[in-house]
Amino acid sequence: MSVIKGARERARVEVTAAIKEEARRQLAAEGAARLSLRAVARELGMASSALYRYFPSRDDLLTALIIDAYDSLGEAAEAALAESANASAAERWTAVCRAVRKWALAHPHEYTLLYGSPVPGYRAPQDTVAPAARVGLALAAVARDAQATGELRSPAAKALPERVRTDAERIAADLGTDLPEPAVAGLTAAWSQLFGLVGFEVFGHFHNVVEARDEFFDHSCAALAHQVGL
Repeated sequence: MSVIKGARERARVEVTAAIKEEARRQLAAEGAARLSLRAVARELGMASSALYRYFPSRDDLLTALIIDAYDSLGEAAEAALAESANASAAERWTAVCRAVRKWALAHPHEYTLLYGSPVPGYRAPQDTVAPAARVGLALAAVARDAQATGELRSPAAKALPERVRTDAERIAADLGTDLPEPAVAGLTAAWSQLFGLVGFEVFGHFHNVVEARDEFFDHSCAALAHQVGL
């Protein structure tokens, strides 16, 4: 009986992977807004009713693709963090940022799914929150380690507005860190600015504007690190 159950589980994993792969192909060709379970089933030679046993709705399939993409991106960032363990804080920061950019350029359609225009009618569930935070947590780890080694200085900035300080205190509590509020505010801004920087390149907004893409990216990452206090 366990042999039959094991074979069924393996078959389910294989079919699920095939469904996701075809859905990613459709994302590249048509965009997330036009993703269709019926079209996926047709391309795989499945009955729609059979596919619904794996993903009851388009939104369920989209959520699975989004979580996979966030996890893949997060793994790339975390690998860069681990591989740069013996480097300076500024070098580790740049390594994580470079990993994000490299992943995005290699997976433009998945990056678009995560950070492009919202899909009409889709609302991401709570399940996507933890995977989405992985890059931010990798960057926060650089700041925490820098604080422990004395490489973190207080960012040169005006006093934080009261409500911004409240947000920074809450974020620090969520991170389980005693980073100073200006560093947390700088970290949150840098996290969002990193994705804006990468998005401009992925979506072609640097065309005829920035030619030295690698050098410009590293220079910009250094500026982001500076506002955090690295």
